[in-house]
Amino acid sequence: MYDVVIARALHIFFVVIWIGGVSMATTVVLPAVRRGELGDDRLSAFHAIEHRFVWQARAAVIATGMTGLYMVWRLDLWERFHSVAFWWMHAMVCLWLLFAFVLFVAEPLILHRHFRAWAIKRPATAFAWLHRAHWGLLLLSAVTILGAVAGSHGWSIF
Repeated sequence: MYDVVIARALHIFFVVIWIGGVSMATTVVLPAVRRGELGDDRLSAFHAIEHRFVWQARAAVIATGMTGLYMVWRLDLWERFHSVAFWWMHAMVCLWLLFAFVLFVAEPLILHRHFRAWAIKRPATAFAWLHRAHWGLLLLSAVTILGAVAGSHGWSIF
């Protein structure tokens, strides 16, 4: 059963990297970019930071998904997805799917092209929208993490 302990430890480690990065981007990087504290070219400042972190985020999301799926398979937890009492399991999967879509589909195929044009034409509006979107993702992440930790330790609202 040591494999499950290792999988859980890795799962939590990668969630910390992933959501910690979302928190850093939301509460530190984007406010500094919006205020021009990292230079007048907001788009270049944002891309310099985002380009370095996006690969860490993608790797962490992949590893989180792999370790999560492994634990569900190894512990045969599939029936939990049939119960509303385990809403936090659904929340983890939905949050993972949302971030996987954003990081692997929306960001490289849609946002890069459209956000760049938007940020050049209307930088204040573009970065305000991006910042709000990050706050939404961080809020969903916080609810999911709190629910998963409480739920995995036996607490349930149902």
